[in-house]
This record gives sequence, structure tokens and C-alpha cells, in this order.
Amino acid sequence: MQSLIGTGVALVTPFKEDFSIDTEALTRIVNFSVDGGVEYLVILGTTAENATLSNDEKELVIQTVIEANNGRLPLVLGVGGNNTMKVVEELKTRDMSPYVAILSVSPYYNKPTQEGIYQHFKAVAEVSPVPVILYNVPGRTSSNMLPKTVLRLANDFDNIVAIKEAAGDMVQVMQLLKDKPADFHVISGDDMIALASVLAGGSGVISVIGQGFPKEFSEMIRLGLNRKVDEAYKSQYLLSDCIDMIFEQGNPAGIKHVFQVLGIADNTVRLPLVAVDEDLQERIAEFVKKIDK
Repeated sequence: MQSLIGTGVALVTPFKEDFSIDTEALTRIVNFSVDGGVEYLVILGTTAENATLSNDEKELVIQTVIEANNGRLPLVLGVGGNNTMKVVEELKTRDMSPYVAILSVSPYYNKPTQEGIYQHFKAVAEVSPVPVILYNVPGRTSSNMLPKTVLRLANDFDNIVAIKEAAGDMVQVMQLLKDKPADFHVISGDDMIALASVLAGGSGVISVIGQGFPKEFSEMIRLGLNRKVDEAYKSQYLLSDCIDMIFEQGNPAGIKHVFQVLGIADNTVRLPLVAVDEDLQERIAEFVKKIDK
């Protein structure tokens, strides 16, 4: 799975002012990310606001990204949820040929035990026709997938090939890196510690900010992978203020305002999310204009 090394971006779903999907803006975002040098695209991750999308809208997003990408980069599809049988059914019925892997979030709200998490992903792995990237994001799921569970899954199922680790805990990242199978990828799900994860032995990142600053962020990760530490940290410190800002009032409200400043897409989000406030809009705009010079 060399295609999972480097920077993947979790694409937003841009909306028009009437809250309909803006397919032209989504095409621009795909082109901006591809031209900026990212290594792969993630469709319908949590950043896509897929919890607010109808089934028809999800299909529209998928087809728009596939057509805009036009085979240029590998694609990963988000297929996850807290109803195991529903996830299994989607994997059995969906055409998975366009994708190199799925990204599957640990079940949210139900708060399963570690054994429940294991059995959920066992069921996913047994039916998935493509490799599986686990996704641990306890800040959203209220349940932390512990390293022992991840490693058990990685060792038991050949098609569980990676984890997007977004607990924000470098100790947990290092536990995974220390004990993982040689061909298992630990991918950062936290933009702020992505470089640190790579330097510790991680394979890269699935990023939010990477789609707003694809050239700068993907180059930072490549520098890290090539052990060019001082140069990589220059990019880290250049972007760190904006990484904080885009998550300050919720994701993807912050990154959507980056796109508005860039003139690529509107900053509209669907309820229960709201656009970032005027103060944060001004701070993001000031940062983007400084980087864009």
C-alpha cells in the first residue's frame, strides 16, 4: 500500500448559499489539491459533513470527485458507522473498483467495549473487497480504540492495512509504531502532530488543512519522510497558527473559510454547524493572504 504514504486530504463538501451541493466548487477543490501535490484523496470522511448528506447527495459527491480526479490520484472512500450490519451491507453492494482502500471510523455514540470494536472491524474486514484503514477519533466517537485492539486487528486480518490515528496522543502513536506489523501504516489524523508522527516512523497524514495549503503541507510531510527535519519544521511553524484556527470553531467550518478567502468555495456549512464568527474570519483571511503572497 505505497499509495498511502504521504499526504491524503479529507475533502470537504462545498455548499451553495441555498445549502445545495456545489459540484463546481468541489471540482475546483479536487484540482487545487491534486495540483498542489497531495498523494491521495479521501471522499466522504467526517470532514465531508456526510452525516448531513442524503444518499443521493453522497452519490453526487462520489461521482463529482471521481470525474474531477480523472484517475490522477488514488481514492479512498469513507465507509463507516455505528450500525455494523449497515456498514457490511454497503461493502457488499457498492462498486469498490475506483478505490484503493476504505476509511472506516470506529463506531460512535454506542461506546462499544474494545471487544465490540474488534468484532465490528472483524465483520468489516471479512466482507471488504478492498483494504481497510481503521479510523480512531475519540474526540468524535467518545470511545478510544486502544493500541492493543488496533494491533490485534492488524495481526489478525491481512486486509486491515493502516490506521488513521486521531487521538491527539503521541504516546499512543509511538505505542502503535513500536509494535505494529512491518507493513502496517500508522497515518496521522491530527494535522498539528502529523510531522512528529512521521518523524517517529509514521507513513503520513490524512489531513484537513492539506486541502487548503496542499503545496506547503504535502511538502512538509515529504521533507519529514526524507528526514529533512529542520526544513520540515520550518513549514510546520509556518502553518501551525492556521492549523489551530481552522479547528477553533469546529471542522469543517474553519477550512471552508480558507476556501472562501482563496475564492475556491463558499464557507457555507449545514446545521448543526455554523460558519466561523467574524473575528475568526478576519484572522484566517489575514493568514491566508500572508501565505498566498
